[in-house]
This record gives sequence, C-alpha cells and structure tokens, in this order.
Amino acid sequence: MIRILYFTSLIFLFFFNIALAEKINVFEFTDDELSTLKIRKVRGADSKTQYTLGNNENGKYMRAESNNSASGLGKEIKINLNKTPFLNITWKVEKDLNGIIEDTKKGHDYAARVFVVKKTGATPLSNRAMNYVFSSNNDINTFHPSPFTKKSIDYVLSTTKESLNEWVTVKVNVRDHFKKFHDLDLDEINGVAIMSDTDNSKLHSIAYYQNIYFSSN
Repeated sequence: MIRILYFTSLIFLFFFNIALAEKINVFEFTDDELSTLKIRKVRGADSKTQYTLGNNENGKYMRAESNNSASGLGKEIKINLNKTPFLNITWKVEKDLNGIIEDTKKGHDYAARVFVVKKTGATPLSNRAMNYVFSSNNDINTFHPSPFTKKSIDYVLSTTKESLNEWVTVKVNVRDHFKKFHDLDLDEINGVAIMSDTDNSKLHSIAYYQNIYFSSN
C-alpha cells in the first residue's frame, strides 16, 4: 500500500511540474496579429515574401513563399531568458534551396529562419542576433557568422538533407547561445522575427511556421 501511495505521489509531482513549466507564445498566427506585425523588405530585394495564414490538425500556421524576394515579419517582445531560455519552433520546408552556399553573400538565403534579437545600441545595425535556420544544404548544429555582419550568427536547427516536406519540432537554449557566440550574459531579448528569403540566390522556396514559443525547459 505504501509503495502504491509513493508511486502515485511521484506521478502527481511529475505532472504538477509539467503544468508549472512556463510557456510564452511569440506568434499567434491570426489575422489580427498579422495586421500588427512589422513587415520589413530586405534592402535591394526585388519584392516581398508572401505570407499567408492556414490551419491544420495541430493549429494555426504561417505559410511563406519566396520567389526572388526577401521580407521578414517581426515582433517586439521582451522574453525573460532567466525564466524561459528555450526557444521552440515547429516548421516545415516544402520547397528548398538545394545547391546554394549559405555562408556566402550570393547564397545567403534560407527557406525558413527565426531571428532572436537583442538591442545593444541606438541603431538596428548595432543589434546582436541569433539566426536559427532550416538549411537546405548544411548539417544540424552547423553555424557561421552572416556574410553581411558578424553581429548575426546563423545556426542550423533543421535541414532538408534529413527532413524535406516534413514538420519538424526543435528546441534551443537561446541564453546559452548568446553567451557562446556573442559573449553576452543576457537577462532578456527584445524581439523575434521570421523570414523566408531568396533574393541572393534568385530561387523559389516554400516553408511553414507553427508553434513558436519560449519555455522554461
């Protein structure tokens, strides 16, 4: 009887701890939200990426189609990295950018990417960023500075070499990465953006974003 009570208590504590785990949604992927997001076309791009909303059995998502285009959807949001350091992303690349060299200026495009930004100065050019990408050519955990600025690090969380046209869910410790790659001990970040771009390679990509949030574990 004592063993049964002890086992029952452990199960209760396990699910109680899960319930207490903090979760901060970044994007809701609704019409109301889409109208408030900052849409920024990359300088020099011929056109904007087309972002449209959709639904599946797991909820709302954003579809991004880029055809020689580049623009991002950004949200100013403060995330306490001491409480919720883990970024969680569910995403899918339907049409990738196979064959480009992603760490060069002519090949610096991704079918899907999520930027995490920390303001470190008066202008956007002074900001530091982790750029989490769904690569079409490189392996998971590959990383390198952006060929346009060393203040942004590209880090591969998913790759179409393993998962093409499949939903993938990933998790990464953002606080640890800002320390490792930027030598910054952060308490919070200031913004998150999604972007699908093909302006450098002049190619065509299709990707989907879903369930982007920060969590305590």
